[in-house]
Amino acid sequence: MNRYILPLSVLGTAVGGAVLLKDFVAGGACPSKTTIPGKTVIVTGANTGVGKQTAVELAKRGGTIILACRDLEKCEAAAREIRGETLNHRVNARHLDLASLKSIREFAAKIIEEEERVHILINNAAVMRCPHWTTEDGFEMQLGVNYLGHFLLTNLLLDKLKASAPSRIINLSSLAHVAGHIDFEDLNWEKRKYDTKAAYCQSKLALVLFTKELSRRLQGTGVTVNALHPGVARTELGRHTGMHSSTFSSFTLGPIFWLLVKSPQLAAQPSTYLAVAEELEGVSGKYFEGLKEKAPAPEAEDEEVAQRLWAESARLVGLEMSCGSSERGQPLPK
Repeated sequence: MNRYILPLSVLGTAVGGAVLLKDFVAGGACPSKTTIPGKTVIVTGANTGVGKQTAVELAKRGGTIILACRDLEKCEAAAREIRGETLNHRVNARHLDLASLKSIREFAAKIIEEEERVHILINNAAVMRCPHWTTEDGFEMQLGVNYLGHFLLTNLLLDKLKASAPSRIINLSSLAHVAGHIDFEDLNWEKRKYDTKAAYCQSKLALVLFTKELSRRLQGTGVTVNALHPGVARTELGRHTGMHSSTFSSFTLGPIFWLLVKSPQLAAQPSTYLAVAEELEGVSGKYFEGLKEKAPAPEAEDEEVAQRLWAESARLVGLEMSCGSSERGQPLPK
């Protein structure tokens, strides 16, 4: 029977080749070896998944890392784990609920008061295809958390980022943005039958449009902003899709998923790359799939849509208009 057993060397080569193939298909590791001692990084949604692994990668590179999470207990546990794994003691937990404009303002005020500099802001947190929930302020949950929360947070921290230049903003969008459409007549899904997939795609398209318009407004400031699709990862983000519990997905599509679905560590490589790569210094307003720059969906490049979305978003979150007007918008009623 031994003649039917593969020699260990052959088995090892086969397994190693499969792993290399998976890494190639999934995008590979961040090629940059740049370290970031003395730089302060904020990562939203960093207590688990891609956000946590991004924090690990940047902590290994010597940065001061602020984990910004809704569940402070889980956030503090993640910070302890990262400090232990990386031996970097400059990893701290802060409370941030992106489903609450009040929480976002409190978080930003604390950062402005306590942090001398903020060099990198990674807008990572997201919800995906959840039921028709609303935020504390009455926004459809996916639009509110994935986009509007990060829109407000970023704007509130812009002066700190400008004072810390060169600095970078990274928005985690998704390939799903290509199926998105900004419905200005019903952004909040109050008139149409709720479609959880379409709502998710709209929120991710909004992030790319935000990236384009913010980049235009930041020209000459030393602050860059880029969006990215990190790849499909095995994280808690997909818990509402049913994919992980599907027998068909697990067995029929298992080999395909093994090749195409990234580990959180591998999915964190694009965020890490955009945060540290020296060759990306000055690169702004771009969309990346994995480690490569790609053209986004046509609607994501529409300047008129981007400017209209900015104005509407500022109104919804009560942000003072950057054009100099003192008029403040009103939050969407519940």
